[in-house]
Amino acid sequence: MERIKEALERARQQREASAGSVAAAPARQPSPRRVQARAPDSLEIEYTQTRIISPDPVVMREKRVVSSSRGDAVADAYRMLRTRVIRAMKEQGWNSLAITSPRTGEGKSLTAVNLALSMAREVDRTVLLVDLDMRRPSTHEFFGFEVEQGLSDYLSGDVELADLLVNPAVERFVVLPGRGRVENSSELLGSPKMEQLSQEIAARYPERIVIYDLPPVLAVDDALAFSPQVDAFLLVVEEGETQAEEILAAHDVLAQANILGTVLNKSTESQSNYYYY
Repeated sequence: MERIKEALERARQQREASAGSVAAAPARQPSPRRVQARAPDSLEIEYTQTRIISPDPVVMREKRVVSSSRGDAVADAYRMLRTRVIRAMKEQGWNSLAITSPRTGEGKSLTAVNLALSMAREVDRTVLLVDLDMRRPSTHEFFGFEVEQGLSDYLSGDVELADLLVNPAVERFVVLPGRGRVENSSELLGSPKMEQLSQEIAARYPERIVIYDLPPVLAVDDALAFSPQVDAFLLVVEEGETQAEEILAAHDVLAQANILGTVLNKSTESQSNYYYY
């Protein structure tokens, strides 16, 4: 624990780029349908072709997708994370954020899902969650739906983007899922078509935030290949597992990118140190 904190501080001082650390924390087959989905009236956005699915609550609970309930300590932790992230992004004029980790199993995908959902529950913005972990796409598994066509089909074929988008029955929240394992993922992420897509989805709606779920930084070069296309990164580390040298190495890989902060996941201190209000 102390080694992680010391490593984060050293990395922050070395680059003067970090905005600070933030502590936080087979699917059943729903029946898909396509309907017109209206975004909140205040934004006057209408999703005309997005596939609407009813997510499986049992799957979501098993996958630890947080609810919107007040009084839930984990949900409150994500609200705190959301508020700090949005504030930092607004200060910088950013609207896209990549979630990654030094290595596998540290909770980056769960953090991306819960942070995106928490942001979407704010009434004045929409959120698009993009699964860019083409080696192990998993975003759809948190909601329990199958993917017929994913982002790799769009990047390597003639699939229309509108045919890929899914709304899991949460207002102001849309998922762009991945499908299957892609071996040449870094080439696809660094391609002109991906660059064009990232620019298009970030600029389509003024109050939209785009959250990307990327593979671990130290496992493959996907995050590095995509880094020029995203405003900032949020690094997820696991208490008791992520080593200090791995955090420093991840910062080194992303040295040319903006690192917004670090999420300490699976903290054993989180439950005992909450103040209830």
